[in-house]
Amino acid sequence: MNSAQALEQATYARMRWNTPLSEAHAARLLDRLEVGGGDLVLDLGCGWGELLMRAVAAGGDTTRGVGVDTNAELLGRGRALAAERGLDTQVRFLQEPAGEWAEPADRVLCVGASHAWGGSQRALSELAKVLEPGGTVLFGDGCWERPPTGAAWGLFGGSVRPLAEIVEHAVAAGWRVRHLSTADQHEWDEFESTWRAGREDWLRANPHDPRAPSVRAELDARLAEYVGVYRGVLGFCYLVLTR
Repeated sequence: MNSAQALEQATYARMRWNTPLSEAHAARLLDRLEVGGGDLVLDLGCGWGELLMRAVAAGGDTTRGVGVDTNAELLGRGRALAAERGLDTQVRFLQEPAGEWAEPADRVLCVGASHAWGGSQRALSELAKVLEPGGTVLFGDGCWERPPTGAAWGLFGGSVRPLAEIVEHAVAAGWRVRHLSTADQHEWDEFESTWRAGREDWLRANPHDPRAPSVRAELDARLAEYVGVYRGVLGFCYLVLTR
């Protein structure tokens, strides 16, 4: 592996999943999702599919999973992890746009991928089309924890909506909100720290690489923005939805 490939992999290397989520919080969400034997679990915008694999494992040997994403590197990581856990016969990873997927499933995960439909409102409407009758969706998206400052709005703009508005969109789209929770500050700190940690490892291993100065500057800017602009302002919500 050359240093360019190592840098690409380093971005997510220390992250359990690409969302602010603790082990206990994830277990609670999967419990609310109620994956059963024989269910098909679909993860749209799956990344490397950590939550998908845990959902399939919770359902048992007859449960199947499909992870859909456009990032080949992350899908490769997912396939390797599935093989390590003996789930490669139950879980498939496909390189396709999440917003174009049309085959329905019994349980649908869509965490941090609403941008595939242009935002949370459209995503909440479209997800009903890929859910089997009686199924359940786990939807996760960024939300404003507090009214954004000008600087926070400048970073994220209209892509982030207030929690109350996301819930309104869900109800208007015909969903019943079975469970609602938000990431706490510890989860956010862990998420941001592990995002930086992989690249910090790369910097220590490649101090003289020509890309090192730009990577260092990016990490410094991200830390300054997190601490000074959006820590405690940007939130993340998780909704378990049924029809």
